[in-house]
Amino acid sequence: MSASLAGAAALEKRLSEEGTAIVPYLTGGYPSLSVFSESLQALAPGSVAIEVGIPFSDPMADGATIQESSRVALEGGATLESIVAAIEALPPLGAELIVMSYLNPLLAFGLGELMPRLGDAGVAALVVPDLPLDESGELSRIAGESGLGLVQLVSPVTSADRLADLGSASEGFTYAVTMTGTTGGSAGIGEDVTGYLDRVRQVSRPPVLAGFGVRSIEHVRALGPHCDGVIVGSALVEVLGAGDDPVAFIEGLKT
Repeated sequence: MSASLAGAAALEKRLSEEGTAIVPYLTGGYPSLSVFSESLQALAPGSVAIEVGIPFSDPMADGATIQESSRVALEGGATLESIVAAIEALPPLGAELIVMSYLNPLLAFGLGELMPRLGDAGVAALVVPDLPLDESGELSRIAGESGLGLVQLVSPVTSADRLADLGSASEGFTYAVTMTGTTGGSAGIGEDVTGYLDRVRQVSRPPVLAGFGVRSIEHVRALGPHCDGVIVGSALVEVLGAGDDPVAFIEGLKT
């Protein structure tokens, strides 16, 4: 890995050493910018990494819960600029940051301006669900110059050859979607899912995080032996929407 991927390398190292990492997902600006900032600071001490989703008007990979959180955040005035500025204003968190965004907001902002700001703010990796590997060269290069890795997503229907290509190219971690469809469901964790994760792990150069539908400690226990960690999104967003304690929820998922 090149020295330019310092942030991604740090994320990979921490995930490989953690056991089963619990990675919280927060929608940027939800339920408000101030609560978002408070949640980041509260969750960081107990987290190896935190994923921040940039709200978008057409979040095609997201289920109803995260779509609604994006709508609320956007109506509350959240923008990519305001979310980046909120992260920049925080003290060092100690947790590696992952930013998930669809491609259009990144391009509209300007990759040459945005990537250095993200790198300086402590972001280690980017997840861009609507950017195919074959079209990711420019973003990967510009992000890498600021130390950010570009994460690749795989799913249970990814072919073996494609899985190998994605697992080799991914930086920071490989995002293993546990089901087809959108986020927010409940993962049905049988031998088909665990076998799929085992296959991803065999071909992935960086650690593997499983996501989509992780909602309970039972899910974490079932998935943990077959990956390096899990991303908890919709369930945590629901906790924040109800005004409950996100830290207590995440701690309750740790085995």
